[in-house]
Amino acid sequence: MSQHLYLFSDATGETVERVVRAVLSQFRDVDIKLHRSSGLRTRADVLQAIIGPVSQPGLIVYTLVNPELAQFLRNEVEAHGLEAVDLISPLLYKLSDLFEMPPQEEPGLLHQISSEYYKRVEAVNFTVKQDDGQDLRNLYRADIVLVGVSRTSKTPLSIYLAHKGYKVANIPLVKGINPPRELFEVEPNRVVGLIIEAERLVELRAARLRQLRQSPRGSYADYEEVVEELEACRRFFKDHPEWQVIDVTNKSVEESAAEILKRQNSGLAG
Repeated sequence: MSQHLYLFSDATGETVERVVRAVLSQFRDVDIKLHRSSGLRTRADVLQAIIGPVSQPGLIVYTLVNPELAQFLRNEVEAHGLEAVDLISPLLYKLSDLFEMPPQEEPGLLHQISSEYYKRVEAVNFTVKQDDGQDLRNLYRADIVLVGVSRTSKTPLSIYLAHKGYKVANIPLVKGINPPRELFEVEPNRVVGLIIEAERLVELRAARLRQLRQSPRGSYADYEEVVEELEACRRFFKDHPEWQVIDVTNKSVEESAAEILKRQNSGLAG
């Protein structure tokens, strides 16, 4: 026999449904039917929503931040001999006592927070798949495309920006190999070239080779080779003056990201 669960919310209902589904995952082989009623902002909304559990009794689980509306629902639940669980009020008002300030009682704030969280998760997933020139068919979907030679902090910078909600791809510039054509199909204001001083790049590459237990004496960390590689990189960026170019020498990831976002955000504002 099916058990009925009624999910009532003054916003989208996604928060209450996620919590309920998380709890239900602990119960196997139970036939549960979920009924979600969202956007309950008035007493009329509550009366309409409660028709379901009155006709087919089941447990009501709700998130209503308006205390008067929540009390009205509790009164209706009691009048009809039903059962209900308030997911938010006990914690909301316990924290209100702790912080010595009233809650905003604004429906939908939980959903806004949740939306931001899932936006960041989506951005990180996208960025990981786009690391080091992978999956070029989706390059056009990137909010930011980082371009630079090896060891210019492309990957850590990409991940840092992704955690801020930006979908980031990075493209390595390799001497003697043309960049992928997909790069030139990206909107120019989304492309960021990364440059670095030769001495610092030699240090970073040599350290990387030692970390991999390889000799740092090859061309990868050779000063003359690095100078030539960076000169080619600068010429390439000069051919695309519409791209943003930043120098990452001795900058933290946070500093480089701030410089990129300052330009990106000013571009959006314009």
